Amino acid sequence: MIAEETLVNQLQQTETQASAFGVLVDTYKERLYWHIRRIVLNHDDADDVLQNTFIKIYKNISNFKGNSKLYSWIYRIATNEALSFLKTKSRMMGVSDSELQERLVENLTADVYFEGEEIQLKLQQAIATLPEKQKLVFNMKYFEELKYEEISEILETSIGGLKASYHIATKKIEAHLKEQTEYL
Repeated sequence: MIAEETLVNQLQQTETQASAFGVLVDTYKERLYWHIRRIVLNHDDADDVLQNTFIKIYKNISNFKGNSKLYSWIYRIATNEALSFLKTKSRMMGVSDSELQERLVENLTADVYFEGEEIQLKLQQAIATLPEKQKLVFNMKYFEELKYEEISEILETSIGGLKASYHIATKKIEAHLKEQTEYL
């Protein structure tokens, strides 16, 4: 794997930008896809947002100053693209953000790319009930196993606030899952 500093330098040089961008895409495409997918919940939407993310990265790499790690900067772009996509989609459909989340979770079972069992579907339903920040923190910590320091860089928020958000999110998810199993 290429050192991050070297990759950034190559991305910011005209003569090496195209090949370096190929390395960047190969390095991050799968992790970014799943990060985006956990936000938008739909394979086709995740592919679209991923493509838009890489376009935005390519166009703005010259603005990267190195104040954070490259992957933090990339994840921040991917997160913002996914959230913007959902806001646009809910506006176009004429529904609230929470109604859109409900519809997306309902459509998971129809998604041929969703291979989850019943419990994974229930977990996604529980996650969908969380406020946006708690959802992002939970997904990054639980699924992506990022450290609080990394999530802090990506979301530009304090570590203490992230820990509280994650704790509250896990309690809400536990309560939701417990409630669901009581009805079975």
